Amino acid sequence: MSALDNMWFSFVGLFLMFVSVAFALLAREKLSGIFRFIVLSFSFVCLMIAGLIVFLVVFRGPLAEAATLL
Repeated sequence: MSALDNMWFSFVGLFLMFVSVAFALLAREKLSGIFRFIVLSFSFVCLMIAGLIVFLVVFRGPLAEAATLL
């Protein structure tokens, strides 16, 4: 995976975090019953996937391609 691919992968993680927050706020403020549970579950899944993506990007460390640019 190139450095540019790594950047886009991390942007997907950030986007999923924003989606998670938006759906959690929507569920808590506007929904009730089973719909609230479904939307909060989707929000939690988005948050877990985003956390996994961020974990992978951060702990892979610097890429060899980025080191040659310095």
